[in-house]
Amino acid sequence: MTIPLKSLKSGFSMPIFGFGTWRIGGDYQKNPLNPDKEQIAGIRRAINNGITHIDTAEMYAQGHAEELVGRAIKGYDRKKLFIVSKVWPTHLKFEDLLRSAAASLKRIKTDYLDLYLIHMPNPEVPLTETLSAMDKLKEDGLIKNIGVSNFTVKTLTAAQNLTHNKIVANQVHYNLIYREPEISGLLEFCQKNDVLLVAWRPVEKGILAKTGTELLDGICAKYAKTSAQIAINWLASQKNVITLAKMVDKNHLLENLGALNWQMDKRDIEKLRQFFPGQKQVSEAVPLA
Repeated sequence: MTIPLKSLKSGFSMPIFGFGTWRIGGDYQKNPLNPDKEQIAGIRRAINNGITHIDTAEMYAQGHAEELVGRAIKGYDRKKLFIVSKVWPTHLKFEDLLRSAAASLKRIKTDYLDLYLIHMPNPEVPLTETLSAMDKLKEDGLIKNIGVSNFTVKTLTAAQNLTHNKIVANQVHYNLIYREPEISGLLEFCQKNDVLLVAWRPVEKGILAKTGTELLDGICAKYAKTSAQIAINWLASQKNVITLAKMVDKNHLLENLGALNWQMDKRDIEKLRQFFPGQKQVSEAVPLA
């Protein structure tokens, strides 16, 4: 399968759906009993089925997720992959950030990252210092593009005014349940200001993959799709929105891929936006900062 791209007016583009690696290799800590081989195989299976966008972070399993990504992508044409990693907020001082990027590249065994994100803001470190380091990484060719994660409109605007390079993406918690990007105006801001919004947890840890919601069940029947496929497509159908999910299991992967390459009617997108039950205005995982 070919995963479609979304492009900005600036010329930047990336796949609309990617492989997330949170809880690959462990969670906040490396898991010594982690099924490394199984997870590497899962990443490779995703690549073999058309996934090129792989998202990781130095924080995930203390860097072990990055190591597993590095092992998984070995032997593939690096130029055909879109690798993303993130720097943790405790490493946002200039030299710390440069060291973090170098360590991530070493763990992934790649010469560059297609996109490097500030994982979340740190009010104790001036954004000027952080973005100066990001600019240097881009100028040195170690990263192709600069992005952020969990940034509000205010913080994103401030960041964009402090970098010589365009901030192309903001990765946030957004799905049918969690609507903080809509409520805060972030979604509209990104759409109007040529920034991609990368939504994590598209099926909210499996909650949105279940049946039993009348509105969602009706739309599933209309399109002959599963709840998870509707939830993912709802995101990907929106202007400037892309998404990603962890999908080590083969059946999970194939189901998620079935969310792509078809278009939901705009009226159904808006029905889900307005009337999906149990909506929450603020993320309970990582609120915007």
